Amino acid sequence: MANQKHSDLIVIGGGAAGFFGAITCATANPMARVTILEAGRQPLAKVRISGGGRCNVTHHCFEPAKLVQNYPRGNKALRGAFSRFQPQDTVKWFESHGVKLKTEADGRMFPITDDSATIVNCLLQAAEQAGVILRTGTVVNSVKKNLDQGFQLTLKNGETLQCNSVLIATGSNPLGYRWAKKLGHTIELPVPSLFTFQIKDPRLQGLAGVTVENTKVRLLDTGKIKLEQTGPLLVTHWGLSAPAILKLSAWGARILYDHKYNLPLEINLLPQYNQETLKQELNKIKLSIPKKKVVTYCPLSLPKRLWQNLVNYVGIKSLKNWSELNKKELNKLTLELLQGKYQIIGKGVFKEEFVTCGGVNLKEINFKTMESKICPNLYFAGEVLDIDGITGGFNFQSAWTTGWLAGKALGTSSQDKTINKY
Repeated sequence: MANQKHSDLIVIGGGAAGFFGAITCATANPMARVTILEAGRQPLAKVRISGGGRCNVTHHCFEPAKLVQNYPRGNKALRGAFSRFQPQDTVKWFESHGVKLKTEADGRMFPITDDSATIVNCLLQAAEQAGVILRTGTVVNSVKKNLDQGFQLTLKNGETLQCNSVLIATGSNPLGYRWAKKLGHTIELPVPSLFTFQIKDPRLQGLAGVTVENTKVRLLDTGKIKLEQTGPLLVTHWGLSAPAILKLSAWGARILYDHKYNLPLEINLLPQYNQETLKQELNKIKLSIPKKKVVTYCPLSLPKRLWQNLVNYVGIKSLKNWSELNKKELNKLTLELLQGKYQIIGKGVFKEEFVTCGGVNLKEINFKTMESKICPNLYFAGEVLDIDGITGGFNFQSAWTTGWLAGKALGTSSQDKTINKY
């Protein structure tokens, strides 16, 4: 009888990437003994809380060349990977397991139940049906390479496990980086990505909950690197959020970290205009509604309370009519609307759905198989790698893709090896 403490594959980490890798491997080779070790009591914890409890499974972008443009780190490495397993394949996989996905207006894809438990249960059932062994509350203390090319894992409780291959899918857990480093890998410094900005400014005071649907935001003082994004902007109690800010935080993650999250931010509230066209528009308004008060009548597509704060900020008196605006005031108002300068003083956390920039150096990974180029039979998947995407289902997609590639390669390689018996 085979030693129950020996596996063909041990997956460290019971998240999206770990489960997908384990299921794919066990499905490709039903004879393989596959074990998932999860430190927490509940597997798939991040899947459960993602998308406000709805689980943003992937994004409706089925062209790999376009898809990779949503990854600040990892886009080049993922180009080939997505040609083998992309969102279309994710949709088919879940549908073949009884879960239908729907596409929302912004391209995000969710289960039709709008419940992350649907995805969690699907993965748990698929793993069970494939014969994957799941051990929760199991903390790994060390991962060591054996002379026979296999591995020995020591658990926190002192137990030792043997396996032919290891798949590290620990997300941003520092232990995953530590094991990877001890096994010869380079770790790109992990820093936060996908976060909100802390800003204290009189222009935003009392505006929590106000949204501007179409904006352009730009980080200033970044040298030759141009960092700007477009999209909705949301005023919060602590500063700014919504897709425009979250995308900017992802692309600017390293620069913001280097500047201790203290950089000036330029906000263009009306990107459909330039200075000249906006001045023309404001002059037309002067002629068409001369007797209306500037502060109480906003002729542009902006929330009224925000408009009032900005008018007051540039020094236009509350009783002033549109016809009384002078050239200097019009210029100041134009610049404020198109080039408003704010100061970022810190970062917030985007709910519990944090993402990390950094991880295992991608040049050290074979992206056809997700196997280490440095340590044979060692594989990686998910956020432990130096890959991160913007908000919208892209981070889950890289988890499904890298997990599937690793699992497929491991399933094939395990068929070629004799299953050890002790």
